[in-house]
Amino acid sequence: MVATRGSPGAGSEARAAAARALSGARRQAKAAKRKQQASSAAPPAKRRNDTSLLPAGKTAVRDAERALRRRAHKVFSPRKCSVSTGDDNREEKPCIKTSSLFKNNPEIPELPRPEVQQVRETVFTPDTFQELGLHPHLISTINTVFKMSSMTSVQKRSIPVLLEGRDALVRSQTGSGKTLAYCIPVVQSLQAMPSKIQRSDGPYALVIVPTRELALQSFDTVQKLLKPFTWIVPGVLMGGEKRKSEKARLRKGINILISTPGRLVDHIRSTKNIHFSRICWLVLDEADRILDLGFEKDITVILNAVNAECRKRQNVLLSATLTEGVTRLADISLHNPVSVCVLDESHDQRNPEGKAVQEVGPPQPGSRPDGFAIPESLDQHVTLVPSKLRLVCLAAFVLQKCKFEKDQKMIVFFSSCELVEFHYHLFLQTLASGSGAPASGPSPSACTRLKFLRLHGNMEQEERTAVFQDFARSRTGVLLCTDVAARGLDLPQVTWIVQYNAPSSPAEYIHRVGRTARIGCRGSSLLILAPSEAEYVNSLASHKINVCEVKMEDILSVLTRDDCFQGRGRGNQMSGGCRIQAQTRGRAAQRLFCCIVKSHAGGPQETRARATVLQTVFEDYVHSSERTVSWAKKALQSFIRAYATYPRELKHIFHVRSLHLGHVAKSFGLRDAPKNLSVSAGKKRRAGVKRPALGKETQSKRRRLAEILRSEYSSGLEAVVTGQDRHRGRRAGSLGRGKQKRSP
Repeated sequence: MVATRGSPGAGSEARAAAARALSGARRQAKAAKRKQQASSAAPPAKRRNDTSLLPAGKTAVRDAERALRRRAHKVFSPRKCSVSTGDDNREEKPCIKTSSLFKNNPEIPELPRPEVQQVRETVFTPDTFQELGLHPHLISTINTVFKMSSMTSVQKRSIPVLLEGRDALVRSQTGSGKTLAYCIPVVQSLQAMPSKIQRSDGPYALVIVPTRELALQSFDTVQKLLKPFTWIVPGVLMGGEKRKSEKARLRKGINILISTPGRLVDHIRSTKNIHFSRICWLVLDEADRILDLGFEKDITVILNAVNAECRKRQNVLLSATLTEGVTRLADISLHNPVSVCVLDESHDQRNPEGKAVQEVGPPQPGSRPDGFAIPESLDQHVTLVPSKLRLVCLAAFVLQKCKFEKDQKMIVFFSSCELVEFHYHLFLQTLASGSGAPASGPSPSACTRLKFLRLHGNMEQEERTAVFQDFARSRTGVLLCTDVAARGLDLPQVTWIVQYNAPSSPAEYIHRVGRTARIGCRGSSLLILAPSEAEYVNSLASHKINVCEVKMEDILSVLTRDDCFQGRGRGNQMSGGCRIQAQTRGRAAQRLFCCIVKSHAGGPQETRARATVLQTVFEDYVHSSERTVSWAKKALQSFIRAYATYPRELKHIFHVRSLHLGHVAKSFGLRDAPKNLSVSAGKKRRAGVKRPALGKETQSKRRRLAEILRSEYSSGLEAVVTGQDRHRGRRAGSLGRGKQKRSP
C-alpha cells in the first residue's frame, strides 16, 4: 500500500500514525461490508481502493490518472463486439475499436488542372465493306455475325493497304476494330488462293499475341470469319494447355495459327511437326506489350525460325500505343512498311484533311505524336484519397455503382496478383454476402447481387478461361484483375474502369481505360491517387490525357444509403447496451454518449461514422484468423514491392519513402503496421518469447497502448530500414525495394 510505505527520511512517529489510520480505515471498511451483506435490498458494493487515505493532492493526481486511463481504455482497449449475423444470443468476442480514419491524414492538395486538348479519332465512317471488293460470303458473315455494316476509320485505312500486300504498322485507339482490320485481309487472301488450302499444308498465317485471353478472343474472331470457308482451319497455342493435345493438332494441321510467344517457342524447340514453309502472314498484335513482357528473345527465336523457312511474307504490327521498342522491331521484321495512324483533323497538323498518316519506310521515334488517342465517349475521373481510406473508398465506389445503379459492369486494376487475391476474398466475404461480415441483422437482398470475379497470371488456365468467358457473358459484375486483362480484350458492356494502383506509364493507362467506351459506346474511368501522388495528373496531361476530379466525400456519401451498415459496427451497439451503461456512469459519461449519438445523426459525421463501421468490418475479417492476417501482410509487401518498380521519371511522385506504412496497413485491414516484413516466422517467435512480469501490469498496458498508437502516428518504415541496413547493408531491403517486374 502507498500509505504504509511513507517517504524516504520520514520519522517513526509519522509511520506509526499512518499505520494507525490505515488499520482504522480497514475496520470501518469491514463493518460497512458486513452491513451491506446483511441487507437483502441492495447488492454487495464493489471494493474501493484505499485512495481516501491519501493526502488531498495525491488523491487528485490519482483520480486524474485514473480518468485519463479510463478515457484511453474507451478508445483503444479491446472491447466486446458482436460477430453474429442476426443472432443476438451468439457469443461475443473481444476486438479493438477501429482507430479514426479521418485524423492524422495528410492534407489533400488542390489538384492541378492543366488545359489539355486530347487527341481524338473518328471511329465510324459511312463507307461499307462492299466497297472493298471482298468475297460475298465474307461480307455476309461480317453483316450477320458481327452486326457491322460500315467500317471503322482504322479498317477503312488499313484493309486496302493490307490487301495490296504491303507491310504495315497500324496505330489506332483502343476499341476501334484493329482485330478485324487484319483478320479480314488474312481470310480474304487465303480463301482466294489459286490452289485450295489443305489442312495438312500447315500454317499460312501466324498471329502472335501477348496474353492467353487475347489469344482466345482472336481465335474466336477468326473462327467466326471462317464459317463460310470450312476448309481453312484455325488453331490456338497458349500456356496452361496440354502440350500433347497441341502437338496432335499441329500434326493434323493448322492453317491460321494464333499463339503466345512462350508456348510457340516451346513447340519450335520440341515439336518436329511444326513448320513455316508456307507462311504468308506474320501478325504481331499489341506489339509493344509483347516487348514489355520481356518476350524479346522469344520474338527473335520466332523470327529466325520463320526466316529460315520462308523469306517472302507480309508483316503487320498493331497497337494503340507505339513505342521506340516497336520501331526497332519494325526495322527488323518489316520491309518498306506503311504507317497507318488515324487522327482527328484538329490534331493532325501534317494531314489537315484528317486522313491516315501513311509514310513510306519505317517510322522514326521522333515522328510519334506526343499524345495517345482516347475515345471521345470516355469520361475520365481522378480522386485523391489518403492511404487509410483507400480500401473504404474503393468499397464505397463499388457499392455505389454496382448496388445502387442498374446495369453496371466494372473492372478494377491492381498492380500484382497478391493484391487481386486479397481484395477478391475480402470483398467476397464482406460485401458480396453477409456470411463473413459482422452484422446484427439480415443482409439486404441487394448485397447478394454483387458478383466478384478475379483474373491474374498465377491462376490455372482452366479457371482463367472460365472467368474470362463468365465475365464476358455477364451483364453486371466486378472483375478484379492485373494488367493481364488490359490489352486487346473486348469485354462487352463494361461501364467503369477503376485503377486502384496508378499505372507505371501513360501507355498502360490508355490500355486500361480502353476496356470501356469501345466502338462508340459510353464508358467512364476512375483513377485513385494518394495526396502525395497528385502530380501524376500533370504527367498524364503531358501526354494529352485530361481527367476531372471527383471528391472523396462524394464517393463515401453512398454509405449513408446502405442500411446494412447501420447495425454492423459500434454505432448500433451504442444505441442499445451502451445507452444503459451511460445512464449509470454519471453526467460525464452521459455527455460523452450524447456526443457520440450526435456524430451519427447525419451529414458528414454520419458518413464518417459509417466509413468507420465499414473499415471495422474489414479489420474484423482480416483479424479473424492467422491465415487472413498472413494474406493481408503478403498483399501489403507485394504492394510495396510494386511501388518500388515505378520508372525513374516517376520516382519523384511514387517513392517508397513517401509511404506511411501504418496508414497503408490500414488499407489492408491491418490494425498495426507490420514489423520486419521479411523476417522469418522463427525469428518473430523468438523475439516475442519475453513476457512482462505480473508485477508490471501498468507498464504492459502502456506498452500495448503505444503499439496500437504506432499505426496512427508512426510510418513504421524507420525500424524496418534500420534493421535491414544493419544486417544487409542496403536501404529498405525488407520492403523489396530492388528492381522487380510487376506481376501481369
